[in-house]
Amino acid sequence: MRASRCVSLLFLLMALLGSWAAMAQEFTIGDIRVEGLQRISAGTVFNYLPVKIGQRIEPRDTGAIIRALYKTGFFKDVRLEREGDVLIVFVQERPAIAKIEISGNKDIETEQLLAGLKDIGLTEGRVLNRFVLDKISQELKRQYFNNGKYGVRLETTVTPLERNRVAIDIDIREGETARIRNINIVGNRSFDQDDLLDGFELTPTDWLSFITSADQYSRQKLTGDLERLRSYYLDRGFINFKITSTQVTITPDKRDIYIAINIEEGDVYTISDIKLAGELVAPPEKFFPMIQIDRGNVFSRKQVTGSTERINTMLGDRGYAFANVNSVPEIDDEKREVALTFFVDPGKRVYVRRVNMKGNNSTRDEVLRREMRQLEAGWFSAEQVRNSRERLRRLGYFEEVNVETPAVPGSTDQVDVDVSVVEKRAGNLMAGVGLSQSQGVIFNASISQSNFLGTGKYVALGFDTSVANTMYRFSYINPYYTVDGISRGFVISYQKTDFDEVDTASYSLDKGQLGVNFGIPINETDRVRFTFDMFKLNYKVGNDASEEIKKFRRENGSDFLDFQLGVSWSHDSRDSTMMPTKGGVQRFSTTATIPGSDLKYYTVVYNQKRYFPLSKTFTLAFKGDVAYGDAYGDITRLPPWENFFAGGIKTVRGYQDFSLGPQDSKGDPLGGSMRIVGNAEILFPAPFKLVEKTVRLSIFADGGQVYDGETDIDLSDIRYSTGVSAFWLSPFGALVLSVALPLNDESEDEVQYFQFSFGSAF
Repeated sequence: MRASRCVSLLFLLMALLGSWAAMAQEFTIGDIRVEGLQRISAGTVFNYLPVKIGQRIEPRDTGAIIRALYKTGFFKDVRLEREGDVLIVFVQERPAIAKIEISGNKDIETEQLLAGLKDIGLTEGRVLNRFVLDKISQELKRQYFNNGKYGVRLETTVTPLERNRVAIDIDIREGETARIRNINIVGNRSFDQDDLLDGFELTPTDWLSFITSADQYSRQKLTGDLERLRSYYLDRGFINFKITSTQVTITPDKRDIYIAINIEEGDVYTISDIKLAGELVAPPEKFFPMIQIDRGNVFSRKQVTGSTERINTMLGDRGYAFANVNSVPEIDDEKREVALTFFVDPGKRVYVRRVNMKGNNSTRDEVLRREMRQLEAGWFSAEQVRNSRERLRRLGYFEEVNVETPAVPGSTDQVDVDVSVVEKRAGNLMAGVGLSQSQGVIFNASISQSNFLGTGKYVALGFDTSVANTMYRFSYINPYYTVDGISRGFVISYQKTDFDEVDTASYSLDKGQLGVNFGIPINETDRVRFTFDMFKLNYKVGNDASEEIKKFRRENGSDFLDFQLGVSWSHDSRDSTMMPTKGGVQRFSTTATIPGSDLKYYTVVYNQKRYFPLSKTFTLAFKGDVAYGDAYGDITRLPPWENFFAGGIKTVRGYQDFSLGPQDSKGDPLGGSMRIVGNAEILFPAPFKLVEKTVRLSIFADGGQVYDGETDIDLSDIRYSTGVSAFWLSPFGALVLSVALPLNDESEDEVQYFQFSFGSAF
């Protein structure tokens, strides 16, 4: 690099001496002519020239002219001459980069390497600057060093091409990735080193390293780990904790890395007092519940930060959009105590001038506005803005929903709420094939539009067919049948099911349905739904049907017309519908046929799923399901097709689908009037970055049983299993796999260790 600079300075000095000799006398410029241009236009040169026609020029001005043109980086030689009153500018252009080719790279993609070169000014179409060319090796090595490859070697070749262009070829020999062999923390007296390293992203090489790559050194990762180490101590009262030095040592063969971190712990400090100061726009009793810190407890930066954020949130919900809350510690080193003062600066109370929508090219404006909880001309509320964003996301019409609250220019007490969305394709035309162990091959096709003509209404038409089940269905839902958010929907369907094909009792059922439903929102997460359905049913008994199946037809007939009322309540606070990590969903529903129906019965079902984040990686999930049904009036028990079943990948894994519970006289599963199912799982993403957003693994324990309602419930009959499961949200549908070991199966139970379901059916 120094040699290149010396050559450039020599050229500049020679140009200045030559130009000085050519223009030994001052003169007035009558015209300017540029010679030697190939790709660069004369207009570009004139824009950078510090002189104009009609300007008087002296010999000492030539240096400024040449330096101005050199500074553009376009030229490798500049010379000035005079011909009468004409200033002649002779230039020699630097070559342009025609192409950059990179070979030998495996660990880092070519696009990523080219992006790094572009950041330093080296890209196709640009002028080749020798100073930048010298930085190629430095930039590419920086990228490889960040990936732990310290033995990388680079060879750069510049090949001249026609029309003053060049091709740059970069050959890379990556070498082996350096692995972390040891991380040592020096100075830790209060905590074991293994406990401190548990929070690190970087780890020494172990048996999982080939999957996680956590043993590959990265400066950015180490910086993050040092901050986590600092937080670990500050959250436990070590307010004067320091990291005095960090040494990263690499072996001569560039393969092994050793990291040493030197620390000073200091002493543990406790909270002596908690005070409020500043402008309190609400009574102190509104603030102190937000401060979840107790006097006498060990100081924790995490608790202090959380308290500050909660106060800010409370003020934001009261309209103080630009509130600022700072915690000011007063440290007493002798007593090892900290007195905390939360200084509140609420700023002015803010109201919303306008709510602006952008990006809804197909969706009508009113569809978005009816989900907004933050209204125009009202006081700003951070909570209502968050609720508005979440409601828009839950619609399912948009890939992205972003909400910003910029201040109104020239005003100190107004903001706008700017909502920008990226729309999904509103319609779906799908055809596919699924596979289920209980139903065999499933063919399905559907056409649906969740945002019909941009109105927010849902319209769908589809069919599914398998060995056991055939269904045709049309449904329509208007989520805002009234301005209050009451929904109304209609359903028309026909279903034919052969229960013998799913290894249950020998009968089949043809069912036609015509129904209407209404949904009433209670709050942001709760909803009540009412349904009224009319069913036309034809009950067919197989040739080898059991006595229980024949008895129901003998006592009640085979053709039925039933009218059914239903009411349900649902609560959904999950952070994701497909792969939740927190929150939960609950649903309670009851249905009953009304007088005038051929069959009189009712069912009550309650199920819930709860998710608790254990860490950024692991989630604990619980699922419970309780269902009960019974007959009233002329019939003595539930119709066979309304019985509850258990067993299989959706209830108790390790047991064959529908196999648990009462059996008929032929030994086939008959189902029962009561079901109890429970499940506990530890969920975690797949350890491969490419699929971590679509693949989820779990370790589970299941339990459940079905009872006939005529005998006492014996909890000792509950069947248990444990195992591992995988869920893959593939482009062709959801694939669920499980390998389960039954824990207390009996001789009459049908065990199935491996189970799967691919695709979905109605």
